[in-house]
Formats: sequence, structure tokens, C-alpha cells
Amino acid sequence: MSKASRLAVDSRGFTLLEVMIALAIFATVSAAVLSASQFVLKQGAGLEERLFGAWLADNQLSELRLHPTPAPGQQRLDLRLGRRDWTLQQRIAAAHDPRLLQVEIQVSRAGSPAVVHRTLGWIRQRDE
Repeated sequence: MSKASRLAVDSRGFTLLEVMIALAIFATVSAAVLSASQFVLKQGAGLEERLFGAWLADNQLSELRLHPTPAPGQQRLDLRLGRRDWTLQQRIAAAHDPRLLQVEIQVSRAGSPAVVHRTLGWIRQRDE
């Protein structure tokens, strides 16, 4: 057998077993990349919700600080931010210091019982 024909016989290509192993490795890596990208997308959406919830709660607390002292009690507010509807549950109660009121604000998506953000703050009692 000549050297050229021996080279042609030796370099025919990959065996079926080698191709199957390569495909199995590629499938495993592809599944891992897909799973990781789904996790990142899900975390990003949750982060955006928590951020909007924090903004809404902070804005509401700032509004309470700017306006006359509200009466203690509970109040539900329906707001819209980021093309989404939100529900704020606000509870105002007396604090240990008689000059302050304690404010607890819980933010959730409209129609959902799950709280995405909860904040606790204090506002000053004003003599009116």
C-alpha cells in the first residue's frame, strides 16, 4: 500500500462514537447555559419589582412627611408606576416618642397578596 492511500484510509473522519460523545457534551453545555440565562432573567424581573416597590414606599413616606400630620389608622392606596398597578397598605400608629408617628408601608402588585417591599419609618407630629 502506498503512503498516499494509507493516509486516505487513516483520515476518514470521526467515528460514530466520537460524534455521539461530542453531541452529548454540547447538549450538556447548552442545557447549562439555557438554565443560567433563565435564572438571570427571572432574577432581573424580581429585582425590578423590588426596586419599584422601594420607590413607591419611599415616595409615600416622603409625601406623608410633607403634608399635615395624618390621623393614625390603616389606609390602602392603589397607584400606577412603570406601566404596572400597585397596592400600598399604609399603617400609621403612635410611636414610643409622643412627638413621632410610626408608619409601616407594604407594597404589592395589584391583585397579589405577595409583598414585594416593606418599609418602616417615622414622621413628626405637628401641632396644628
